[in-house]
Amino acid sequence: MRFPYKIWSRYHFWIIIALFGVITLFLYRDVIWPGGFKSDFFLFNLSRHTIERNLYLLIVLYTGFVFGILPTLIVIGASLAAMLPQALLFTTNHSDALLEVVLVTIAGLVFVYWMHIKEDDDRRYKKAVTALENTQEQLQARIREARANARRLATLNTISNALSQYLEPAKVIETAVEMVGEVMEVEVILVYTIEPRQNDMILTAYEGISSESAAELDHVKIGEGFNGEVAATGEVMLVPDASSDPRLTRSAVVRNKIHPMLIVPMKSKGEVIGTLCVGMRRPRTFLPDEIDLLSTIAGQIASALTNAKLYAEAREIADQLYKSARDYRNLFENAHDAIWFHDLDGKILAGNRATLMISGYPLDKLVGRNIKEFMDEETLKLGREVARKLLRGEPFTQPYEQHTLTKDGVKRTLTITTILMTVDDKPVGFQHIARDVSEERRMQNNLRYYLNQITRAQEEERKRISRELHDDTAQALFAISRQMDNFIRDNVGLSQQQRIALQDIRQRIGVTLQGIRRFSQDLRPSIIDDLGLLPAVQWLVKQKAEDSGIDIALKISGKEQRLLPDMELILFRIVQEALNNIGKHASATRADVNLGFADSQLTVAIKDNGKGFDLPDTVGDLSNSGKLGLVGMNERVSLLGGTLVIQSKPGRGTMVDISVPLGIYNGLVGQR
Repeated sequence: MRFPYKIWSRYHFWIIIALFGVITLFLYRDVIWPGGFKSDFFLFNLSRHTIERNLYLLIVLYTGFVFGILPTLIVIGASLAAMLPQALLFTTNHSDALLEVVLVTIAGLVFVYWMHIKEDDDRRYKKAVTALENTQEQLQARIREARANARRLATLNTISNALSQYLEPAKVIETAVEMVGEVMEVEVILVYTIEPRQNDMILTAYEGISSESAAELDHVKIGEGFNGEVAATGEVMLVPDASSDPRLTRSAVVRNKIHPMLIVPMKSKGEVIGTLCVGMRRPRTFLPDEIDLLSTIAGQIASALTNAKLYAEAREIADQLYKSARDYRNLFENAHDAIWFHDLDGKILAGNRATLMISGYPLDKLVGRNIKEFMDEETLKLGREVARKLLRGEPFTQPYEQHTLTKDGVKRTLTITTILMTVDDKPVGFQHIARDVSEERRMQNNLRYYLNQITRAQEEERKRISRELHDDTAQALFAISRQMDNFIRDNVGLSQQQRIALQDIRQRIGVTLQGIRRFSQDLRPSIIDDLGLLPAVQWLVKQKAEDSGIDIALKISGKEQRLLPDMELILFRIVQEALNNIGKHASATRADVNLGFADSQLTVAIKDNGKGFDLPDTVGDLSNSGKLGLVGMNERVSLLGGTLVIQSKPGRGTMVDISVPLGIYNGLVGQR
């Protein structure tokens, strides 16, 4: 509700002012001109003053229809202000006059209220009409947009179908150029593809220019010119006049009189793989819908090129896989190692020719048999444990050693690598790759036997030499020493110089006697035969500590037990060799010897704080670096069926860990 702008400039305003003045003049004429007019008259039983008051309603109605609600309220207020003094001061019947004033005012307000309702209705009607018009206009726009989209989709569908028919990049681009020319109605088309390794763009296809111009426009660096910039930024570029644009780098555009150009990137999976450029020789403004359409077409071309490239790669991979499968089949069938597959129940499904050597069955008779036929209870238990760990994904050492039986009952020793076979992440069976090491194990056992015999012979010879040194040589030297003492004591006539010379000889004999006794002990300490391993090691640690000045600590854990004599002797020699190495080469000040007894295993750990050394890749390479003592220790440990681990770094000392199974050596001694 607003007040009309410049209401006084309209003639209705002055008519209302005039009517208001005339009616008010008539209402107060008795006051203005007393006795000048007939004081009263009646019309339709209405008094003159009643008619004059009702005339104010005419002004209210006129104002409402002409100016609206706010001026009408002002007129009502002005009419009330004009009627009240006359009704209160200049009439005889005040109550009737006041009633008429109130009724006229109420009638005016009722009219205003009606006008308000009518304005609201008109406003709602206009709003509804406007909304309806807007809706209709939006609907028409949507219809036009839907029709345009339908045409665009039909065009894109046609292009997509045309491109999807070919899986060769050259044919895809050729078809794309034809379709772009028909859809966009352009005169020049250029298609560039990126060579990632060369940071270069190749003009793959063109239309509307000569081959000479195409040769000049070929090989565009990324970032160079219009197409190079689009390839670098991945953004659409619209050039109103390419021939006069300062970014132009190739004069062929000017010679071909190409003016407006539209360049869009060809993107596949967010990566720019090329550009699609269209141009005209006459003026043309590319509309936003045309830009969107060309961008969509470029995306389809990029997808088609990517699919073609993937198809080519997949075809190449398929060829390689076929060749690899063929090569693998040949390798599988002709492998020296036996390879076979069986399901989760142990049924053999396939194998190669080498399985004949370990099973005794030709391949056609082996397939279908159960793997349990070639295993006894002990080996079957190991096989089940391997299967359980593979199915649970638990780690274990491979290859592992397993024993099988041929159809003739011949026992074979195999080193096997087992792989769990799955289909859709579900286990279906096992693949085994096995090598027959029966002959190698027999040779190793024979080698251990011969090595054991050699070691025994060495120890027996050591024992004999030690006994002879102790019983013969040492006793003879001791007797000579006593005879020297008696000779000096009995020959009182010897000169002082002679006595000193003889005493010096006797002392040298004593030193030699001590050396022979120590050498005899080193060759074969009697304590190892009399008391066993532990007292012998205690004696050895004490002797080496006194001889070398190194602080050597001995620690024993577990319950001490006597071992086979040969085993105790070999372990003593290992500890002896380790302490000799520490005394000769380590430059150490402290060493620790730990012996651990368990029910089925004996461990020996010898550690020093010496200078250490660089370990070779394998224990066998120790001999090449002059570490013959460690090589001998390793041979002795292998003779016992144990393991030797050496840890050393320059400046950080050396640690030798030995683990020997108890109860195995006795079996090895008897094998041949």
